[in-house]
Amino acid sequence: MIKDNLEKIKSRIDSVDHSQQVTLIAVSKTRSVLEIQSAVDAGQYNFGENYLQEALDKIEALKNNTLVWHFIGPIQSNKTAKIAENFDWVHSVDRIKVAKRLNEQRPPDFSKLNVLIQVNIDNEPTKSGILLNEVTEFVRQCDDFENIRLRGFMCIPNPQNSSNSFSLMAKILSEFSSLDTLSMGMSGDMELAIENGATLVRIGTDIFGKRSYV
Repeated sequence: MIKDNLEKIKSRIDSVDHSQQVTLIAVSKTRSVLEIQSAVDAGQYNFGENYLQEALDKIEALKNNTLVWHFIGPIQSNKTAKIAENFDWVHSVDRIKVAKRLNEQRPPDFSKLNVLIQVNIDNEPTKSGILLNEVTEFVRQCDDFENIRLRGFMCIPNPQNSSNSFSLMAKILSEFSSLDTLSMGMSGDMELAIENGATLVRIGTDIFGKRSYV
């Protein structure tokens, strides 16, 4: 099932008119090591996790595979060291304090940690992320860090405004010549996100099926 679902997702990506390279991130939170291994066996190597301890257990169990791990959940300050030591990408940086800690705690012999700023594109009080008027200063402050590499932005738009929000995110990215990544689009709005320049799409249920809650 997982292999078939991955092929369907890739066909959906290919069906969208786009010029940028799009990387599929399989959102594997609450999924078992066996499920992830099935995806790996089908050629999937990028995985997104929301919960740190659960992710660390999976990273350890799957360490013999060459995988790329993305942390996509809310970041608590006391968890930054483990995130900096174990992940390749962090999508959900929304405080300069967190960026600073990730920079300080990234082992110097590792490659730079790829970081995305989470933008609260629709200014929703229930969502994390910086506001639009904070973006330029946040990007400027990240220029000073040596062990992290700011790559771009992540957003989770209001579904009623997805098209405008995705378009606005693409406009924001274009204002920074050093940035190249937009993490946006999930199962329900992936095609729209890709049309508007998404380079990373985060898909969970459409790959692994519905979650079983015990």
